[in-house]
Amino acid sequence: MIENWIEEKQSAWLYRVMADNESDENLERMFTALANAAESQALLWQKKLQENNIVLPDEFRPAQRARFVAWLIRKLGPRAIKPILAAMKVRGLSVYSGASLGAGHPMPTSVEEIGYRHSSLGGGGNLRAAVFGANDGLVSNASLIMGVAGASQDNSIILLSGIAGLVAGAASMAAGEYVSVRSQRELYEYQIQLEREELEEYPEEEAEELALIYNARGVSMEQARAMANELIQDKEHALDTLTREELGLNPEDLGSPIMAALSSFAAFAFGALIPLLPFLYHGVSGPIPAALVLTAISLFLVGALISLFTGKSAFKGGLRMLLIGGSASALTYGIGLLLGVTLL
Repeated sequence: MIENWIEEKQSAWLYRVMADNESDENLERMFTALANAAESQALLWQKKLQENNIVLPDEFRPAQRARFVAWLIRKLGPRAIKPILAAMKVRGLSVYSGASLGAGHPMPTSVEEIGYRHSSLGGGGNLRAAVFGANDGLVSNASLIMGVAGASQDNSIILLSGIAGLVAGAASMAAGEYVSVRSQRELYEYQIQLEREELEEYPEEEAEELALIYNARGVSMEQARAMANELIQDKEHALDTLTREELGLNPEDLGSPIMAALSSFAAFAFGALIPLLPFLYHGVSGPIPAALVLTAISLFLVGALISLFTGKSAFKGGLRMLLIGGSASALTYGIGLLLGVTLL
């Protein structure tokens, strides 16, 4: 109970810091109101502590971590550190998503529609990750192979270096992806569990916080309260919406760290394998020119695929990726020449 009291007091303190550094008047009012709501929730815990004869600290002092976050808010602004604020139990972060529930944005007509607009966020994320992972493997291993080719005429050394680059790069990508997704999942699970406990402990206060967020995003306070109070009747639906609106988190993003690591490994390895193919096929008389041609074609195709996510011209995207990858390979080849012998 003391930890809960401290967390609410700390949240109130951070809300006031955010209000002081918010240029938007609506958001400033929202964070001020959220600070008052957090203080009210802290009072609820204070009463419980007193009922159990537990002595509170003489004075509340924000933790060092909270002070550092406050410094970041003042220096960078709340928008720049949204993931950090989510970890600090700061609510209302969905207001920074750019979406508005007022004019220019379709208003929900039922409780079931609240939060629906988030359902498509991250769509195509697996395909996007696969394309970019393959691109990383292609560019990095092609550059490695050309760098070694610039220093050595021995195809077996080039092949060995390329295989080592494939395995090391794919393993590194997989390890990084595992840690990243695991950390994100732990953050989400922790925050969702906190939200579940608060929803059970004081549902009316949670409904008021949600109403404040809707109000800051263009809904009248009367209508916002009506929406929030109706929503809070269904605990699971309410938890899902509170997670999205108060924390700015999407529960659907809770992916598997193992699957993310395996996917990252496979995507990188696939891209890294392409420039190695001519060296693996012994029937190719000139593996280096063949590797260059194969890599160039692949770079163009990957660039064209990336344009699907940017909305830009496929030809321009392919040409840009060809120039970037080609420049990286040329640079490493030149370094290889300086360190070894020229391949003729």
